[in-house]
Amino acid sequence: MVVYQDDSWRALRKQFNPGFAPSHLLTLLPQIIDKTSIFMSKLDKLARTGEEFEMDPLCTNLTFDIIGEIVTNLDFKAQDDTSGGNDIVRWFRTLISSYVDNGRIWLWANVPVRIKRLVASYQTDRAIKRCIQDKFKEIKEAQKTATRQTKDRSVLALALQDTDVLTNGILQSTADQVKSFLFAGHDTTSTLLQRLFYALSLHPKCLAAIRAEHKAIFGDSDPREVLLAKPDETLKALSYTSACIKEALRLWPPAGSARRPVPGVGFKVRTEDGQEVCLDGMVLYICHYLIQRDPKVYGDSANDFVPERWLGDTDTSAASNDDDASQASGSKFPISAWRSFERGPRNCIGQELANLEARVILACVVGRYDFTKVGAGEIARDEKSEPILDEKGVYQTQSELFNVSRPPCLV
Repeated sequence: MVVYQDDSWRALRKQFNPGFAPSHLLTLLPQIIDKTSIFMSKLDKLARTGEEFEMDPLCTNLTFDIIGEIVTNLDFKAQDDTSGGNDIVRWFRTLISSYVDNGRIWLWANVPVRIKRLVASYQTDRAIKRCIQDKFKEIKEAQKTATRQTKDRSVLALALQDTDVLTNGILQSTADQVKSFLFAGHDTTSTLLQRLFYALSLHPKCLAAIRAEHKAIFGDSDPREVLLAKPDETLKALSYTSACIKEALRLWPPAGSARRPVPGVGFKVRTEDGQEVCLDGMVLYICHYLIQRDPKVYGDSANDFVPERWLGDTDTSAASNDDDASQASGSKFPISAWRSFERGPRNCIGQELANLEARVILACVVGRYDFTKVGAGEIARDEKSEPILDEKGVYQTQSELFNVSRPPCLV
């Protein structure tokens, strides 16, 4: 879908839109909560032992499990420590790791890694196509019955239900879309969760506010039970939680985007001094990190974690992704100043799922655990081992937290 244009793109978007519709995703809430419960059981065990651990593999496995269930209705077993996940997970993990630069030799010149990538790419493609073929067969068998529809409500099943013949072209195109969903669908939310856990650990006032909201909504009940009993009402009530999510996506957008104007169309941009520059044929990279930290828009707190700025304007859905909706909602910020899921008709198809996942996981986890960073970005403490607050009410750190390039862990 990323590389398709015009009518081909519109047809693909229309085919997969039903699987990512908010009303449909809400029906899949039990699956999201089931995977979150596995995540919580792992955190419970680690909390009891008191050992240090990495959040990345835990969050990545969780979100890979969820996106696998939503897209294919299969248990990917990414959080299963014994099996290491199903074939799709194992080969996908190997494929992603082949793109990580270890610094010892350029990737383009690393022949063993390139061979590894080719093998992993072939095996990933093969495993996903096998899944698609099985799903198509199930759908056709179900359509022969009196009900004429399968109980499978996954993204893949909804996309294939009107397909009469699974040609090689349709099979390959569908496999390519599934790969995109699996990668973007697990990586975005995993990154968001890790950044949020860290940000909340440094901002005691924000942590107290989000816990107060959860206490008011859930009381002494298990959040999972309340979410299942009253999903729509409960999710709408999580306004401060949604504000935290939107602020984290502003400060640490998980991706950027780019476009390339077709040569000869006369595409121009106007600089701040009024000059017009023709950029036909050039790749234009939209750096969300800089756009969403613009002090002209966000003021002196542009680089600070301030969820309160979004209260009353927490919607990150596709429905709010235009200028009219922004004005109607009373947003204090230009619509172009927050574009974590990009704008227009080609915005992220999975943004509703990412927001739903994050709210559910935060509701289940934030009040249950305290997270303390170890290593880079660790909290600074005084002679009494108490955390040191700065003038903004944020815990000081011994060093800055930074991103590094490393192989992901899906098992």
